[in-house]
Amino acid sequence: MGEERVDRSEGFGERLLGLLLDRAPHLPPQLIAPLIAEEVGRVGVLTLDDVGEDDRSLLRRLAGLVADLLVTKNAYTDQFFLARRREPMSVSAEIQWGLLPPLTMTVPQVAVAGMLEPAYRVAGDSFDYALNDNVLHVAVIDAMGHGLNAAAMATVAIGAYRHARRVFVSLAEKYTYMDDAISGQFGPDHFVTAQLMHLNITTGELELVNAGHPAPLLIRDGKVLRQLESATTLPVGFGGEEPRIREHTLRQGDRVLCYTDGIIEEHVTGGELFGEERLIRCVDRLGEQPSEGMRADLRRLSHTLKSERGGHTSDDATLFMIEWRGGAADHLAVLD
Repeated sequence: MGEERVDRSEGFGERLLGLLLDRAPHLPPQLIAPLIAEEVGRVGVLTLDDVGEDDRSLLRRLAGLVADLLVTKNAYTDQFFLARRREPMSVSAEIQWGLLPPLTMTVPQVAVAGMLEPAYRVAGDSFDYALNDNVLHVAVIDAMGHGLNAAAMATVAIGAYRHARRVFVSLAEKYTYMDDAISGQFGPDHFVTAQLMHLNITTGELELVNAGHPAPLLIRDGKVLRQLESATTLPVGFGGEEPRIREHTLRQGDRVLCYTDGIIEEHVTGGELFGEERLIRCVDRLGEQPSEGMRADLRRLSHTLKSERGGHTSDDATLFMIEWRGGAADHLAVLD
């Protein structure tokens, strides 16, 4: 007689996931791994030869539930942070990583992903985003200086940006809120460069304020099409006039790559700057390979750029990418 097949139908899955949901609210972080091991043990040993649709559905749901559980419990403990780290972080890096939103977000209409370097010593670079109804709000910043002073400025800049975003002001007014906060707290000799964007995820209409950053790159079909130009705006903190907003229209599948000057101002062999042309060549070269998804593609780009720069990152360097897909997500709110 052959081995009896484990029942992994919807009824089995409901009981399994229900047990996990019942225990999860009161589960201490250190007991997550033993509970998951117990749950997986109930599923049985699967091989590629006998995985059916019921199996795939159950495993997808189990993986999604575990991911949500880890994100939730992560707020209660340092254990998950420590498990991921390979070396201690500087105080400024601790502050910056604590400021960040999730490093990636994917919904049917839009995806975003961001990375900071050097991961364990970053100080003045940061980014933030929020998807409110049909508008994706994005900020990428670079505070002058290094260490705690830069981290403190970045903290104030992101705090002012979030406050402005949550009181529903315009893109130009967001700049003014940040400008007032930095100049008021740190005085006229300190500044923060910034890119602020509104992307309508239904239409692909993009509003851009560029306050001292390199222009974002528009990537279409894997190749850099052009820079997304904007009117000259002073960095945040200089008390500049209200910025003029530049409007662009994206096509479905377009990607927008934002980066701070630490990417292109790194010196390479021979003492010359890495430069924008090398950055564009790296983006185009990676665009010739099949996409592995936003997060994986941005990580590949980051690794390639670091290798091309000789492994050096003497200044903070940030990459932030947006992919506009368009369409709608209303069907996800309707139960079949």
